[in-house]
Amino acid sequence: MKLSQLRHTVNLALLAAGTFGAFAAVTSAQVQTESTTKMGAASKEVTVERAEVVYVSGNDLVVKMDDGEIRHLANVPESTKINVDGKELGVHELKPGMKLQRTIVTTTTPRMITTVQTVTGKVWHVTPPNSVILTLDDGTNQQFSIPKGQKFTVDGQQTDAFGLKKGMTISATKVVEVPETVVAQHRRLTGEMPTPTPPPADTPILIVYAPRAPAPAAAPAAAAAPTEVAAAEPAPTKLPKTGSLTPLIGLLGLISLTLSIGITAVRRFC
Repeated sequence: MKLSQLRHTVNLALLAAGTFGAFAAVTSAQVQTESTTKMGAASKEVTVERAEVVYVSGNDLVVKMDDGEIRHLANVPESTKINVDGKELGVHELKPGMKLQRTIVTTTTPRMITTVQTVTGKVWHVTPPNSVILTLDDGTNQQFSIPKGQKFTVDGQQTDAFGLKKGMTISATKVVEVPETVVAQHRRLTGEMPTPTPPPADTPILIVYAPRAPAPAAAPAAAAAPTEVAAAEPAPTKLPKTGSLTPLIGLLGLISLTLSIGITAVRRFC
């Protein structure tokens, strides 16, 4: 009995993580595919950035980070909103001195996508070790590539592509496991108005008073004030130029007359 006249069922299980080329079909009309996804434990990372608004012009924003770095954010989208004291503000409403805070929550979730492909057909032609052409149930032929080093089980015996013969019925299953990482980010922008600060102590403060009405004329009693001030001043050491010697001369004459009368009375008495 010729080998080509025998019906052999070859069960092929390709457990290859990321091996997409294994038995890759030119068309997949007769290939049954089933995929499952298994999610892993998610991890979160929170990043907080703080900055102060330095300059705003149109959609251009210049901020100063906490570490002193100056960043120029050009063409900030109109859809960007900052929550300031419960109000949603756009970039045009920001003012220099405002404090901004951006909170970024990054969620990383690993997952494993398992794809199982199954095809059943009769070997029509084999080109070892690269490819095999199978006749499918609908009578069409499809070519599949064979992974390097792939082994087949035929009647309990291991063989490679060189052991496949025309007329063998093959049921092949390919299992592909592809690990992936899903990253999602949530951003939140908040801000606060600048706190007014009092000026330094050595800074002069300009105070403007309202103009007052002219003061009424002083009462007559106020005229005596200059006299009181003059009385408080010390007396001059010299007589004023307007003084006269006449009283002094009269006093000296009176003294001389008194002395003359007294001398005459003494002589008569003696």
